[in-house]
Amino acid sequence: MTALADLPGMASGRMRLAVIGAGLGSSPHFKSLQDLAAETEVAWVHARDAKRLAAARVPHGAIKTTRLEDILDDASVQAVLVLTPPNTHLELVQRLAQAGKHVLVEKPLEVNLVRAQSLVRHCENHGVKLAVMLQHRLRPAAASLRALLNAGELGQLVSASASVRWWRPQRYYDEPGRGTLARDGGGVLITQAIHTLDLLLSYTGLPTRVMGLASTSPLHTMEAEDCACALLHFANGAMASLQATTAAYPGYPERLEFNGTLGSASLEAGVLQATFMNGQTLSVGGQQDGGGGADPMAFDHGAHRAVLKDFIDAIRHGREPAVTGRSALAAQQVIEAIMTSAHSAQPVDLHSLAL
Repeated sequence: MTALADLPGMASGRMRLAVIGAGLGSSPHFKSLQDLAAETEVAWVHARDAKRLAAARVPHGAIKTTRLEDILDDASVQAVLVLTPPNTHLELVQRLAQAGKHVLVEKPLEVNLVRAQSLVRHCENHGVKLAVMLQHRLRPAAASLRALLNAGELGQLVSASASVRWWRPQRYYDEPGRGTLARDGGGVLITQAIHTLDLLLSYTGLPTRVMGLASTSPLHTMEAEDCACALLHFANGAMASLQATTAAYPGYPERLEFNGTLGSASLEAGVLQATFMNGQTLSVGGQQDGGGGADPMAFDHGAHRAVLKDFIDAIRHGREPAVTGRSALAAQQVIEAIMTSAHSAQPVDLHSLAL
């Protein structure tokens, strides 16, 4: 059996990583890597835009490069973070998997379900681990809610709701490609609400049927939707509603609610509150900023760090990451169902979008 220290890049005890992408969304990743400097060494940071790359504040010791081949050809690099726009993910991950690199990709997996499925299968076929930055799952209050639900303390699920009432000024959508189908795959659902929807589905599993509405409000000039609503119907008869928008000034914390046969619980801004029919109550967590206002980066990077640390540990110990690529397909499947329903004005059976 090969010792950990004998693996390429592991002689120092630190895992050598590379990062592809140095745009707006890279900041919490770079901060997390700095926090994990005792465990990781960032060998390369790659971006195609030389000016953006030159201006980027990257982790100490990382070499900036516009050549992807520098990462692909470096056998000491075991894992790569892909932080580029969604429409670039499939081709990049294909090349990285073929080179034997484990991958952590920024959400969403890709611009549509077909490309996302192809990305996941490619990593599975090449035996590399694939994690996705859907960090809401690893927030402390979210973990407490998961334990509550898994223990059956709320009883059988009756209904649930997810609310994402955020605000983005027009200048946010003035960046070329943002809020377009070609680059981002859509608007508020796949770019903002995907985090809360993914968390909801991680608790409930996939619905059997979806009905959706979507539109673009007068507040934004953009191709994709900035307002969406959906009804989700589950096999056991439970129902859930989803409201998502980036046209709710000044922006509000996302909120999840669960109503069961033994009590109810809510998760908002990092705080879990539950009330049980036996008279007991529960409150866990502390207030957290979520980036729901005009500044999309106004949030603590602790959950990013947790996902990244879990990814590193998964590679070291040969297990699956907490947020796998395959599990991330569920949110994209439901988003695609919502938009299909919105365009057809008909409910969508999830079996028609089988994974």
